[in-house]
Amino acid sequence: MNVLIIGHGGREHAIAWACRKAGHDVRMTSELGEASATDTDLVIPGPEAALVDGTADECARRGIPCFGPTAALAQLEASKGYARELATQLGIPGPRFERFDPSSSEQIVDEATAWWRSLDRPVVVKLDGLAAGKGVSVPESAGETEAAIVNAAAAGAFVLEERLTGPEFSLLALCDGTTAVALPLAQDHKRIGEGDTGPNTGGMGAYAPAPIGLSSSELLATFVQPVLDHYAAASTPYVGVIYAGIMLTANGPKLIEYNARFGDPETQAVLPLLESDLAELALAATRGDISAVPLLVSSGAAVTVVAAAAGYPGSPDAGAAITDTAASTSERALRFDSGVGQSPDGPVVAGGRVLAVTGLGDDLGAARDAAYERMAEISFDGMKVRRDIAWRAPGASMATYADAGVDIDEGSRAVEEMKAAVESTHDVGSGAGVLQGVGSFGGVFSAQTITALDEPVLVASTDGVGTKVELAARLGKVRGVGADIVNHCIGDVLVQNARPLFFLDYIAASVLDADMVAEIVTGMADACRAANCAVLGGETAEMPGVYQPGAFDIAGTLIGVADRSSLLPRSDVAAGDAVIGLASSGPHTNGYSLLRKVFEWAPMDMVPSGMKTTLGDALLEPHRNYLDPLRAALEGGKVKALAQITGGGLPENLPRVLPDGVGADIDLGAWPTPPLFELVRELTPMMSTDELYRTLNMGIGMVVVCAAEDADAVQAQIPETTWRIGHLVTGDRAVTFH
Repeated sequence: MNVLIIGHGGREHAIAWACRKAGHDVRMTSELGEASATDTDLVIPGPEAALVDGTADECARRGIPCFGPTAALAQLEASKGYARELATQLGIPGPRFERFDPSSSEQIVDEATAWWRSLDRPVVVKLDGLAAGKGVSVPESAGETEAAIVNAAAAGAFVLEERLTGPEFSLLALCDGTTAVALPLAQDHKRIGEGDTGPNTGGMGAYAPAPIGLSSSELLATFVQPVLDHYAAASTPYVGVIYAGIMLTANGPKLIEYNARFGDPETQAVLPLLESDLAELALAATRGDISAVPLLVSSGAAVTVVAAAAGYPGSPDAGAAITDTAASTSERALRFDSGVGQSPDGPVVAGGRVLAVTGLGDDLGAARDAAYERMAEISFDGMKVRRDIAWRAPGASMATYADAGVDIDEGSRAVEEMKAAVESTHDVGSGAGVLQGVGSFGGVFSAQTITALDEPVLVASTDGVGTKVELAARLGKVRGVGADIVNHCIGDVLVQNARPLFFLDYIAASVLDADMVAEIVTGMADACRAANCAVLGGETAEMPGVYQPGAFDIAGTLIGVADRSSLLPRSDVAAGDAVIGLASSGPHTNGYSLLRKVFEWAPMDMVPSGMKTTLGDALLEPHRNYLDPLRAALEGGKVKALAQITGGGLPENLPRVLPDGVGADIDLGAWPTPPLFELVRELTPMMSTDELYRTLNMGIGMVVVCAAEDADAVQAQIPETTWRIGHLVTGDRAVTFH
């Protein structure tokens, strides 16, 4: 066929590439020009502006098949308000919204502000008309929201929408007026900054297929077919692409926006996976019979990375020379130009999004590597490339901690299987002094067996830091894990109302680095000084061949002392007691196999939206010490039990201090979830609430149990913000979330 493509951007170059791959003759032009049915077999408009300007209507007048909707139907994209009203009419799930038009009222800013305040939720501010993907503002504060409303009103009609949360993805449906077929689901990265921060752009990258866990047929039935049926019933069949931007919320998928054409840069990621002839599919759609051409899609993956000019998405700087050192083309990576011009000396920057590279591979990891390896061969002054494209993918399909390679159930089974062997030593010799052993937070050993004193008991805890050490080694920030091991052990003896006496450490590495060891031990010493206990000594081991180069591991043992009569948990823990939560300082030392997997492709020096520190610093925040905050409450005598929230989270740790026949009801809305944990929740939409709270502490690092009538007094004795997060109930030593 002779295929005419309207547009010259990266999307249009990808469409042209797909058509040429199938052997068609392709021309690219900014407008229809003198095209006629005698020299053009098919027109595929790329930009939305061409559709709104009536390209499809003019093609119909000239008798040329056009794969794109009429100008009237392109209002699905040209007016956000129209699209929202249509979706509501058709019962398509989406956010609450309202359209505002400055031409209809002089008080439109006040009216919009009042609507937002009555909604009592964060909103998204969208210009009603076309804005090249940059007419959306996502304000983070009340002040930013007010400013965004003022700015939008100055530009014309606008829409306020309830701000939804969850992963976004793009459904590109090829439509023939009555039927639609779906291309692989894609995920776009609209923000300019890594971690999805900063202003919106036309798109800084995309990948496909997006691991959403929903079938294309379900999504077509919910978000596309009702639109097709509506237009067909009106005798105005929709032919072309319906792009549905969808967010996977806690209440299911909801519509974010409609576009009336191929997405950019989703097209650059999706079309290289299409094995069918795109032009044949498009032509069949114009004839109302897209099912006549089988839709074949590769089993592999694609990742597209965009290189943008300095100044983008504001006023991009043009004219910089573009250098590409690639010696030859590669089947693993494709380059699609967008804002590239020509000078006498070669290619130069001529637009905001300059070019895109699409990497291909058997899976997303391989495709991502191919894309970034190819992009590394390209350079120009001021070049902006996000390093985190597809960073949300690793966690998207993880439903359990076992998906990250850690099986909590197997760990619990190991404890149970060793319990009998360990307890068989408790009735001989000095073992008679063991009061609490395997399965509790720390071993408790009666000092009566080794001293003339009557009541003191020793409480011991041995633990490690787990895979957090890998992240610390990789980022060269190891002092914090020294504090981690000490404070974790202090928490394990504190829950039995013991005060720390001394600490012993163990550090092993492939090759010992004296500076690194000194840094780790300094972190241990800092934590011990803060807890008024001593580092007595330890062991360092050099183990080449056992650890990977640069890797290390640490463990430690802490001995504390308590009065036997004041040991926790008390025997009067009962249904009706209050459960009080103290904040964690971060993930502490648990869940890092999951966290490292979830953030595998995220640069550790980025600051994700909603966070105030880099991702690496947030993940390496040391385990906090609860000794001082709980001192007065413990001395007050009203605390019945403590539970440190470590591996296994609230569901596994709180039951360890409950008697038989007592469980706990926990109100998940009782405390504010820290931004890092909210981000993990967003990145793991397949993970259930129970599994997430079983893997991570989710912002609660220590739990206090006391009588309900004592709760106010206990909270008053803790010199920091605490939350009443639940209560104990009659049950089977299980935690139930509400």
